[in-house]
Amino acid sequence: MGLAATPQHLWAFDKRPATKNWVWITPDPAAADEMWVQRFADMKAAGIDAILLEVYNGRKAYWGSKRLPVETEWLERMIPLAKEAELELHAWMWTMPCLIPEIHEKHPEWFNVNRLGQSSLEKPAYVPYYKFMCPSRDEVHEFIRGTVAELCEYAIDGVHLDYVRHPDVILAKGLWPKYDIVQDKEYPQYDYCYCESCRKQFVDAGNIDPLEIDDPTKSQAWRQFRYDLVTNMVNNKLIPEAHKNGKLITAAVFPNWEMVRQEWRLWELDAVLPMLYHSFYLEDLKWVKQQCQKGIENMVAEKPLYSGLFVPALSPEELAQAVKLSLKGGAQGVSLFSYGAMTNAHWAALKKS
Repeated sequence: MGLAATPQHLWAFDKRPATKNWVWITPDPAAADEMWVQRFADMKAAGIDAILLEVYNGRKAYWGSKRLPVETEWLERMIPLAKEAELELHAWMWTMPCLIPEIHEKHPEWFNVNRLGQSSLEKPAYVPYYKFMCPSRDEVHEFIRGTVAELCEYAIDGVHLDYVRHPDVILAKGLWPKYDIVQDKEYPQYDYCYCESCRKQFVDAGNIDPLEIDDPTKSQAWRQFRYDLVTNMVNNKLIPEAHKNGKLITAAVFPNWEMVRQEWRLWELDAVLPMLYHSFYLEDLKWVKQQCQKGIENMVAEKPLYSGLFVPALSPEELAQAVKLSLKGGAQGVSLFSYGAMTNAHWAALKKS
């Protein structure tokens, strides 16, 4: 491992390049370096400028971490290969979900609690990995900041935050059949967080205990309080940690941000990558352009927005159309989810778009 100097292209976001295209890459450490050399060359030739390498999935680190359980030292292998291919490398990490048994045993109080009083550690919503930590706790901030800090010791270009939010109180409508649910309102089993720390801080700020409010879902103060918990952590802990180490910091964010308590328009990131997975919302491709425009208009400070596209829901022709619509909506490029879903026809379509 080598300490990284400030990236030469750190100015790139400020200068607002014409376009930059990204791709999310899930772990594949079994593939030989020679295979990655070819993959990176192909990505570059197709118009990819930056890769988002998943190196922490809430359970295992894919680098030689001194503080997290280690799966393998994949990041160390990929850094020189990406550099040789002239691709930016951003370390993609899960933020709020924690699936580490040692943390579960030592710090059960770190985890989100729903309106029924159920901990996400013991009864996670939707899927088993939805064991979200609570952003009201300084200890949680420090745990996450420590992961950012350790990644910043490497010669990466940036850190990319995923799952930097609360659990979804209402899922995108296209996902309801998958979980056999109808979410026509904010139901208590999906409404987070009502832990002792959140409730105390809300009361200390001059409010009443949210559990004593007749209908907490209608309290704008309680809603804003939870937005602010995430914003405070991002702006005051995670972004400064990356920037003091000369790294860029970005995040994958939701277009329906209210439903995950994620007011990213206020975040002081270097760029945002909203996940505009139109099929999840039962929308057509025009919606992608609209969401790019809306996201840019709503941000308090100007920064690049890159349109996140869900490749499994796009034919090669639709991918080309989605790219064009994203750019017309003001995006400075797209981010593809994910590398594994891209066929040769998709790469050809991206190259032509």
